[in-house]
This record gives sequence, C-alpha cells and structure tokens, in this order.
Amino acid sequence: MAGEDIRKDLRELRQQIEALREVFDRVAQPYADLARSVEQLQDLSRRYLKFMDLIGRYGAVSPELAVPGLKDDISRHIVHVLVERGDRNISQITEAVKAKRGTASRRIVRERLADLERGGIVMASRASRNRTFRLSDDVIEKWSQVLGLAKYEDRTRTGQKEGGESDARGLDR
Repeated sequence: MAGEDIRKDLRELRQQIEALREVFDRVAQPYADLARSVEQLQDLSRRYLKFMDLIGRYGAVSPELAVPGLKDDISRHIVHVLVERGDRNISQITEAVKAKRGTASRRIVRERLADLERGGIVMASRASRNRTFRLSDDVIEKWSQVLGLAKYEDRTRTGQKEGGESDARGLDR
C-alpha cells in the first residue's frame, strides 16, 4: 500500500509540475515577444545612425558609394535611374537621364550601358527585343550594405522577400 501511495503521489506531482511548466510558458511568452521587439528596435536604430553618419560624412547618400569610380556623368545618371526606378529599357533610361541632366542621346546611353554591363555593374535581360537593364546583384548587395538594409542573401533572385513582399529594386525591407 505504501508503495502505491508513493506512486500516486509521484504521478500527481508530475502532473502539477507539467501544469506549472505550461503556465510558465504562457506567462513568459509576452516577455520573449518584447525582447524580440527590443532587438528589432536596436537594429533599426543602428541602421539609422549608420545612415545619418553617411549623410554627415558625404552630405548625401548616393549610389556612387556602392559603385565608386564611374567614369562619366552619364554612367552615374544611368546608375541613379536604375536605383530609383528598377528595370528599364534603353528608351526609358535615355528619357530619365535627359530629365536629370538636360541632354542624352540614345547612342551614348547604349554605349554607356554596354560599358556598365562589361564592368559587371548592369545586367541586361536575355530578350533580343525589348531588352531591359537592371543593376547587377553585386551592386544591389553593396548598395544594401551601404544603406544598412537586410542582407541581400535573404532575398530571392527576383527581388522578392521571403515573405512575398517585393520591390522593383529589391531594396525594400
């Protein structure tokens, strides 16, 4: 009898311990959520301070920080257009460059795009007609690092985030 009473008491004690664990898990969950939120806020603050440091040092944040040494003004404007607007064809790029600098010929823009493509800065779609150009994955990754955005590796090749949200440039967080 004494052995059976001890076993019964042990079973009841196990059940009580398990019930206490469940209650503890439920009570601790909001604190774990709060800790994650605080980590996200700290990360956002670090990125904001990095961004402000860049503005303080350079006066502005420009794609030249990710693609230093572009040889001419038109190439810099092409990179700006592709950062701001994503995939574009030659006509769209030429019009945007004209709007920014006042003049640009389609022939010169085509030549600069070819130079940028050879340099690994720009990628062209494989279609022979209606070719579009975009920044290379390496440039997007560098630009994301400059801005302190999420790691580029966390995104798919199309610029979509794992959660399904997307941005034409693949830069949104």
